[in-house]
Amino acid sequence: MGNIFFRIGGPLPSMDQWLREAKAEAQAGNIGMYLIHNGVVRKTSKAEVREGKQDAAKVTAMEFGCDRERLEEVIEEACKMEGIYFLRLWIGEGTLAVGDDIMYILLGGDTRPHVIAGLEALVGRIKKECVIEKELYEE
Repeated sequence: MGNIFFRIGGPLPSMDQWLREAKAEAQAGNIGMYLIHNGVVRKTSKAEVREGKQDAAKVTAMEFGCDRERLEEVIEEACKMEGIYFLRLWIGEGTLAVGDDIMYILLGGDTRPHVIAGLEALVGRIKKECVIEKELYEE
């Protein structure tokens, strides 16, 4: 796949621009679906959302960063997935407030099953293997 792009930090990407660029690529004729992921800082903690702890403190912000080398490896592997032809990724960094964007991904591929599976696998691996996040709570 020729078009892999990722950026850590900096200005937020334009999904309209990313889609225009994707559709202008040489592989665009192979793509039948694009999916966009936009991860956002939420006020409910992981403990509340994932473990059901109702008395968990509310999140006010998040310290966020990533392992760049590992991210590059995960992206390269994602681009080898069956039916995936286009990938763009932006990851925020630093202190992010509730409602701030954590991550944008635009993934394009040949069929819905390939793109859905690809996006799910990519986001899961990034969250599990690449990002460093620390929730900050109300006092």
